[in-house]
Amino acid sequence: MVRANGAVSLRELARVVQTSEVTVRRDVRALEAEGLLDRRHGGAVLPGGFTRESGFPQKSHLATAEKTAIADLAASFVEEGEAVVVGAGTTTQELARRLARVPGLTVVTNSLLVAQALAHANRVEVVMTGGTLRGSNYALVGSGAEQSLHGLRVTRAFLSGSGLTAERGLSTSNMLSASVDRALVQAAAEVVVLADHTKLGTDTMFQTVPTDVITRLVTDEPPSHDDRASTELQALADQGVHISVAGPGAGSGQGPGPGPTGAVSGGGEQVPPQQRRRDVPPLPGQRRTHGGHHPMPPGQQGPPGAGPSSPQLRSAGSLGAEPSTGTARVADLAPRRR
Repeated sequence: MVRANGAVSLRELARVVQTSEVTVRRDVRALEAEGLLDRRHGGAVLPGGFTRESGFPQKSHLATAEKTAIADLAASFVEEGEAVVVGAGTTTQELARRLARVPGLTVVTNSLLVAQALAHANRVEVVMTGGTLRGSNYALVGSGAEQSLHGLRVTRAFLSGSGLTAERGLSTSNMLSASVDRALVQAAAEVVVLADHTKLGTDTMFQTVPTDVITRLVTDEPPSHDDRASTELQALADQGVHISVAGPGAGSGQGPGPGPTGAVSGGGEQVPPQQRRRDVPPLPGQRRTHGGHHPMPPGQQGPPGAGPSSPQLRSAGSLGAEPSTGTARVADLAPRRR
């Protein structure tokens, strides 16, 4: 099943072979020891992962609880009247469902699933890129998608991917998807990566966002035995990425702002498990902005955009070089390295 689909969930395996997930998990561990597959949270994938990408049906069943918590927390960073870009992926689809409640929002996306999640949202305008449909993840890719993003400017980009390391940043297994994600990044003043702990320390073929361009990582709490993910989180914080860790109740309406008492700093202080959210601020120092853009000073906010009275769907190409209706709110984000 893994060879045929690229990935499979433990739940689906247990259903097919008519046994318990405990038994399946034991057998998957044995197969991993033989080098036949790699375990992931809630499932298994082909070993290596540099060239093979799982399809949407397989990804949608992996780390579902973690993706929900990450989406809840990420949505709290979006303000009324902003303009943002949201890339393709199962985690960003969860985010889109929550952005439907933000009035006056403009969302630019190359994902049909993100657009579908927002299609009936009140006072949310959806702007689609052009491009060629990639059926495995329901995303628009190619030169048409990239050209439609030229001249576009929004406050922040929300992106996911196949892997994230401190050394290379965010990466994916598909060249066309990577190219469009880079174009999405160029349109945004701030870059927020959504990645559950199973992607931390995983490196795939095509780099999309270098580490020094990532403003914030929103992730979940790695298990205590997952030393690789914990080490990668600390390495990302050391390189200036502001890390927000979602936990139970992270989506209870807590907005952006300083992390709670006990937040982890570059030193790696532990946080009690009852914390709903914790932030790992980067080490002191400047961060380099990408594309020559400079974020607005903390606390500075422009006039809120007036969204349409009903949802609209239009192409990013129709925007041209129109100014964004939203303005960057970066007081809660890490300073960029220079």
